[in-house]
Amino acid sequence: MQINDLGVVLLLALIVFIIVIITKGIVIVKQAQVIIIERFGKYLQILTPGINWIIPIMDKPHLMEWRENRDYMDGSGRVRSVPITEMRNVIDMRETVYDLPRQSVITKDNVGIEINALLYFQITDPINAAYKVESLPTAIEKLTQTTLRNIIGEMDLDQTLTSREIIKSKLQVILDEATNKWGVKVNRVELQDIIPPAAIREAMEKQMKAERDRRAMVTEAEGTKTAQILKAEAVRESEIKKAEGMKQAAILEAEGISEAKIKVAQAEAEAVKIVASTVAQSSNPASYMISLKYIEALTKMTEGKDNKIIYMPYEASNVLGAVAAIKDLTGGVPAAK
Repeated sequence: MQINDLGVVLLLALIVFIIVIITKGIVIVKQAQVIIIERFGKYLQILTPGINWIIPIMDKPHLMEWRENRDYMDGSGRVRSVPITEMRNVIDMRETVYDLPRQSVITKDNVGIEINALLYFQITDPINAAYKVESLPTAIEKLTQTTLRNIIGEMDLDQTLTSREIIKSKLQVILDEATNKWGVKVNRVELQDIIPPAAIREAMEKQMKAERDRRAMVTEAEGTKTAQILKAEAVRESEIKKAEGMKQAAILEAEGISEAKIKVAQAEAEAVKIVASTVAQSSNPASYMISLKYIEALTKMTEGKDNKIIYMPYEASNVLGAVAAIKDLTGGVPAAK
């Protein structure tokens, strides 16, 4: 009985051991993650997303240093991001954002500035990332810092402040080429802050203020100039319109006078024709007209209460002839009874 009981105990222990081994050997890998398995310290395989099985004790996951940013609230109530380094047996294949700490660099014209950047990278080959570099996050950080110093050291301060795109593109190309052997793809780089010294910032602010004042003065002067030009053009247009109006009025007045004179001349001609046809029956029409003008002229000369004119006709027969002609025209005046 004791032997049988011992056999049962051993059998139960074996079953429990097998169950533990199977349980410990089941590894579930999440999507977009992989696990590198080593057997007795040597690379064995990569576990892909899903249910996988390994032999416990013999197979172990490779531990890899990983760094991520974690937010915390400081004493002033502001949220700050701090990089945390830890050892993981899971390799994340998704794109990772790494906030590089702020560092001091010197420009080509010997001006010290502070700069920090964001690095977006992705592990494409987990085997190279695990075995080709000792600490992938540290290597990427140091490579980015030294590369950034070299790029900024070749540029002046003004060029550094205005050439963010050039700096980002150069930094991305250099980092992508350098990290390719580590199984890492650098997708893009973003510069967060470029902070010059306080004295430089104060001088830049003064320069910007002076530039804004200059632009305001130029804008005001251009506005005044435009207003004066528009005003002069308006006056010129007004004078032109006025002159054209006066010209048109003078033309119309002249045309009116001309038409009036034509009408008067036509009326006189018509009167002369009528008089001529009437006078021709009894006397000379020419003598009649001369006598009529002579009398009109004599009447105008004697107008005015202060005028004293002594008129001596040079030929009395002309006056008598004119009177006779008028008498003939009118048919004579009947004598008073």
